[in-house]
Amino acid sequence: MLISGSVDPHPRSVATFARSRLTDHLKGAAPVLDDLTEWVTDIIEALGYVGVAALVALESVFPPIPSEVVLPMAGFVAGRGDASFLGMVVAATAGSVAGSWILYGVSGAIGPNRLRAFVVRRGRWFGVKEADLDKAEAWFDKRSGTAVLIGRCVPLIRSLISVPAGFRRMPLPQFTFYTAIGSFIWNAALIGAGALLGERWEAVGDYVSILQWAVIVAIVATVAVVVWKRILKPRLAATGNLPD
Repeated sequence: MLISGSVDPHPRSVATFARSRLTDHLKGAAPVLDDLTEWVTDIIEALGYVGVAALVALESVFPPIPSEVVLPMAGFVAGRGDASFLGMVVAATAGSVAGSWILYGVSGAIGPNRLRAFVVRRGRWFGVKEADLDKAEAWFDKRSGTAVLIGRCVPLIRSLISVPAGFRRMPLPQFTFYTAIGSFIWNAALIGAGALLGERWEAVGDYVSILQWAVIVAIVATVAVVVWKRILKPRLAATGNLPD
């Protein structure tokens, strides 16, 4: 068994097999990504549950570590019988919670007063007024639990949702509870997909990438609308150049 430290019964190590599969899948990709993937697979093989927990915690504050590699790879290991599926999900969830505490703590240390002072001084550069901050804070305070729960299941937003929670100093037990539930759902989905796909576990990353691009498009579209309404449109109207 891999996790217990005994000899792997399979003639080919999990990490070596996974690396070869992913290398074939990522031919032409940047060398740094290949090296990072090799490092991830080595850690999972060497440390098992602890390695998964550590990688997921680090991924929460260091986005270049790809969760779409860590979690499906953990599922692949579990699917081969070298680890428990539930154990991998619990380890990943523990890592997610630990990583979220870091961003939550940093944001909480900055606090709402410093954020408000920044918006008052510099908000006009981004088309954000103090009244907008009031509305955003009121919205989050009313829906903080739901926001954290859903946010932990959305690519790119998963880690960032800890920031507003920290700024608003959401009660830590409540933040931890919803973070754990949302993370458990996300981790179980990706680890389960890796276990089901087996040797094709790397295909999970393709589907996650589609979701990530959908989120990016939504974010860019939202920013574009805000910039138009709050910055460009008022300036064009003031100069009389606003198109009919």
